[in-house]
Amino acid sequence: MRITRSVLLVVIPLATLGTLAAQSRYQHPFQDPELPLDLRVKNVLSLLTQQEKIDLLGKTLNIPRLGIHGSGAVDSIPGSSGQFEGLHGLAVGGPNQWGRRSPGAGNDTSTITTTQFPQSVGLGDTWDPALITEVAAEEAREARFIFQSDDRGGLIVRAPNADLARDPRWGRSEESYGEDPWLTGTLSTAFVHGLQGTDARYWMTASLVKHFLANSNEDNRTGSSSNFDERLLHEYYAVPFRMTIEQGGADAIMTAYNAVNGVPMAASPLLRDLLMQQWGFNGMIDTDRGALDFMATKHHYVPDGAHAAAAAIHAGVNQFLNSYEDSLNAALAEHLITEAEINRNLEGVLRVLFHLGILDPPEQVPWTKIRQSGTQPAPWDQPQAKELALRATEESIVLLKNANGLLPLDRSSLRSVAVIGPLADVVDADGYSGTAPFVITPLQGIRMSAGPQIAVRSTTDSDQAVSLAASADAAILVVGNRPFCHKKSDPAPCPDATEGQEGIDRQKINLEPQQEKLIEEVSAVNRRTVVVLISSFPYTITWAREHVPAILNITHDSEEEGAALGRVLFGDYNPAGRLDVTWPQSLEQLPAMMDYNIRDGRTYMYFRGTPLFPFGFGESYSTFAYSRFHVSAPALRSGGEVVVRFTVTNKSEREGDEVAQMYVQHLDSRISRPKLELAGFKRISVPAGESRTVSLPLTARSLMYWNTRTSSWALERDRVRIEIGASSADVRLSGIVTVR
Repeated sequence: MRITRSVLLVVIPLATLGTLAAQSRYQHPFQDPELPLDLRVKNVLSLLTQQEKIDLLGKTLNIPRLGIHGSGAVDSIPGSSGQFEGLHGLAVGGPNQWGRRSPGAGNDTSTITTTQFPQSVGLGDTWDPALITEVAAEEAREARFIFQSDDRGGLIVRAPNADLARDPRWGRSEESYGEDPWLTGTLSTAFVHGLQGTDARYWMTASLVKHFLANSNEDNRTGSSSNFDERLLHEYYAVPFRMTIEQGGADAIMTAYNAVNGVPMAASPLLRDLLMQQWGFNGMIDTDRGALDFMATKHHYVPDGAHAAAAAIHAGVNQFLNSYEDSLNAALAEHLITEAEINRNLEGVLRVLFHLGILDPPEQVPWTKIRQSGTQPAPWDQPQAKELALRATEESIVLLKNANGLLPLDRSSLRSVAVIGPLADVVDADGYSGTAPFVITPLQGIRMSAGPQIAVRSTTDSDQAVSLAASADAAILVVGNRPFCHKKSDPAPCPDATEGQEGIDRQKINLEPQQEKLIEEVSAVNRRTVVVLISSFPYTITWAREHVPAILNITHDSEEEGAALGRVLFGDYNPAGRLDVTWPQSLEQLPAMMDYNIRDGRTYMYFRGTPLFPFGFGESYSTFAYSRFHVSAPALRSGGEVVVRFTVTNKSEREGDEVAQMYVQHLDSRISRPKLELAGFKRISVPAGESRTVSLPLTARSLMYWNTRTSSWALERDRVRIEIGASSADVRLSGIVTVR
């Protein structure tokens, strides 16, 4: 016993001395990377003045007195400190001139070019989570580079948009990965993984997921309410956000402008009840710009700014994206909030900064090596960034129709090609685009792919276009929308109400009439007409679907837009994109815009009638057959899973990708369920004449419903039909599993 006691007496003092020695190397305890995170957070808070705490709520992420540098050298407008837009490429420029308003810009209003990828709806059309992770990782690399080399911007990226595109009229549906919660959640989680990186301790950047919750109308969005029941909250609208947090580890989020069931999201109890208590979120919660004021002026939820600030603080908000100081100080003066409540909220901000390594020695953070060094080109000028942009654009292209094998175009049979239409020689950016280092237009890309033996002619004049098409061996007609045409700075204002973007919902979903007319006239004079629809949204191209032999869909913004398009048209790349939303035949097939009860006929899960193009649809230059369906067990129990296996065979002479999709139907459910639900998918490459085995897990968790009586997830006795196919309307294999 004496020996044991003497050993303990020696060990404890040595451990204490070791800790004290480590702390002595730092001015403050929070600077010691070996201390527990919670202790470091509380130490920072104990050192801050009240004004510094108020500043950290949106004015700046820099505390020079403590050596904390979380955003560019010059403070930005409130709420932008340390943040970049990054839906489909880092935005430090672009039509909205994000670069001119970036933290650190100061008197330097120059734009910084960055790699630009297809719009989010196009990235969704890839159905490729691994690719989405690569895209996000490139954005993160470029954000680190700019922040660490130029001291501009920051390490918080506002992406992905995990909102669901429940209606094609929604002006911001171009920012979403689609209408399905599983697909959108999977791709959003992949984006979070890419932004935050692979290091076990430090994030490359922080993913600020937006806009929580149920934000899918633009008209009157600052004062509207999205109303739906408790089951739809948990089973539909919240699913992608939950996945980014529980599976992706996201710890930053932006609240939506709208209310949910009458409560503005910036003051919603869902922030604490759902995000924090149920999902384990404990990070940064931003309001959207102006949302603080809108609680009083638009929602009329509170009488004034002081009460709005108090409501937001009580809900858990810790970043305000508009001027907030007067309202916050008034709330403090009126004792509507306390400094202790501000401290509690700021813990989330500091956790994010610690995750980014901003408060740690630079040599300890692996991502600090991403900076300008010697003659090394900037990330966006390096070959891997350009190759990634090209690959992402190729994967996003959807072949909507290909009658009689018109595509791919045969170079040996063509002497001339007419490339016409209003979008033939432009690459349009949207409101969240950055500025690309270069762009390749459709015309340029087609010329590159056609080669010197084919004469590629073009005109922007509609009358001349018909004549040119008549004299060509093939006509490529490039039509679509203008994603930034509502802004005063755009030289070509929107011609009608078929357009949409942030702040503006679409009133129609048909193509602009002059473009419809051009399609009819060109196809009448050239039987080898290909319509290339470059669009942010679904369009009711009913006439083209019936009369034009080939149709391709591609989205805007990619720097490699034309190169990818040319490669697909001439068969250098085999298209395999799949639609991430249902394309209706007319507005009459849709419920009222503000009807958030999707059971009334929204999305493929409840759609009534026959769509123009179904969810998950897309053709290929290859032909695929499905066979050998097998489920690993006949029954599925709570907490378990079965593995669904099947074989995909390429019956053609051309290598291609196939997107195999798994859907489920609840046959014996005692409650209302969707008629079809996506439960898994996989994009695979299959060489010509070969087969690949696909394995998809089906978990009991994915078959649960939200029990409103117990306010919890529940699994019921059921029979579930598993359907495997190439789209939601193209089932190739099926089987039944019993749920016990």
